[in-house]
Amino acid sequence: MGCCGSSLRAGRHPEKKPPGRAAGAHPPHRPSYSLNQHQAPTPSAAARAGAGGRQVPLLKEFSLAELRAATGGFAAENIVSESGEKAPNFVYKGRLEASRRAIAVKKFTKMAWPDPKQFAEEAKGVGKLRHCRLANLIGYCCDGDERLLVAEFMPNDTLAKHLFHWENQTIEWAMRLRVAYYIAEALEYCSTEGRPLYHDLNAYRVLFDENGDPRLSCFGLMKNSRDGKSYSTNLAYTPPEYLRNGRVTSESVIFSFGTILLDLLSGKRIPPSRALDMIKGNNIQVLMDSHLEGNYSTDEATTLVDLASQCLQYEPRDRPNTKKLVSVLEPLQIKSEVPSYEMLGIPRYEEEASPPPQPQHPLSPMGEACSRMDLTAIHQILVSTHYRDDEGSNELSFQEWTQQMRDMLEARKRGDFAFRDKDFKAAIDCYTQFVDVGTMISPTVYARRSLCHLMCDQPDAALRDAMQAQCVYPDWPTAFYMQAVALSKLNMQSDATDMLNEASQLEEKRQKNTKP
Repeated sequence: MGCCGSSLRAGRHPEKKPPGRAAGAHPPHRPSYSLNQHQAPTPSAAARAGAGGRQVPLLKEFSLAELRAATGGFAAENIVSESGEKAPNFVYKGRLEASRRAIAVKKFTKMAWPDPKQFAEEAKGVGKLRHCRLANLIGYCCDGDERLLVAEFMPNDTLAKHLFHWENQTIEWAMRLRVAYYIAEALEYCSTEGRPLYHDLNAYRVLFDENGDPRLSCFGLMKNSRDGKSYSTNLAYTPPEYLRNGRVTSESVIFSFGTILLDLLSGKRIPPSRALDMIKGNNIQVLMDSHLEGNYSTDEATTLVDLASQCLQYEPRDRPNTKKLVSVLEPLQIKSEVPSYEMLGIPRYEEEASPPPQPQHPLSPMGEACSRMDLTAIHQILVSTHYRDDEGSNELSFQEWTQQMRDMLEARKRGDFAFRDKDFKAAIDCYTQFVDVGTMISPTVYARRSLCHLMCDQPDAALRDAMQAQCVYPDWPTAFYMQAVALSKLNMQSDATDMLNEASQLEEKRQKNTKP
């Protein structure tokens, strides 16, 4: 699963601007797909870059009809969560009709969030997060009294299922260490992004994706209701300060993480107070899962037990922070070359081969070329249209015609000659000089450079440039067509189909508006 953003920050809804928006203006909110946390990733951002597979779309507001269709009318057979007093809200599995993306839909009880604006704002806050250690939030719905959240679907069950209710094999020691580390990474990311509170962290909140990698459910980043409790589990597992004042703090999350460490060590649910008594009495062997006997390192187990003990301290100030969790768990990682699905004993995920993108609307020559992935035809069209779609996007005063401006336009001119002559590497260099100055913003330059990247077998860079063209000119079909080609090159056929359909719809709308 991809997890990311680009300079398109998830969840933003800026006012729509015409093609000639100023440099640095925020991009519009429109479904799109992104590759890296930032355009020029820092090492820490690169570490967050998405796992393989499909990319994560920006947050979207869904209609109730869309989600009803995706879940078969919220059919009982599609319920994947526990229900009852401890879990008052149902979670359904579903599949979006347009993209065929598998989703998890959390349906809140009636009036759990009376104020739709408050619910939407909370969802948008969570929806800004994008990380490969999270089951990311991709949408929400506020329709009448209905409140729903939409997340990536994780097909390989929960940690609770694999630890407490396993059938064929228990989780091996190396995988348990990986679970602890990945969830610590998820919590550290949420903390650094200003979302340190996680409600009711437990083994049911840890999910396994199609590759068997553990992920933290995004649903716990929001409470079950506006005024609801943050913990629904047995009081024996609840942070002591929550019992005193009913408040969740970042230290409370660390306490709950300590209970997950106990689960991983013992393979069963042990109340923290009892586990701490075992640890104080040096009865670590009694604490350990008997199914792991002879198959784990005593030193590693001791380190994990010590960390659990620190997390479960009565006083919140005595507990480690998320950064400490990651630093302790990272050196414990073993068998890093073995994929998670092997350690879980599940089949390797093979994405079903998708047919080439088939649009729902008639296509223009540009659309036809993109649907065929005919880069030569796309090149001919971009050459022939020249800068027609940039008209009026940059009106410059006399004072702006500086030497720097003339140099910038000269760089673009050289890029155009190289592009026409199919010297795509030279064109990339020249167009980059033009873009880096930033005085003029040209969607056509981004589209041309996107094609150059495709010609040089650089689909990631091509997708970023096509997205930037969309930022500059939100309703430009070419920007969407180029994204469709890049997504298809990245083997993301369903997403490419979505983008191709949206481009054709925009083109159809444009043609209607230009008719006399």
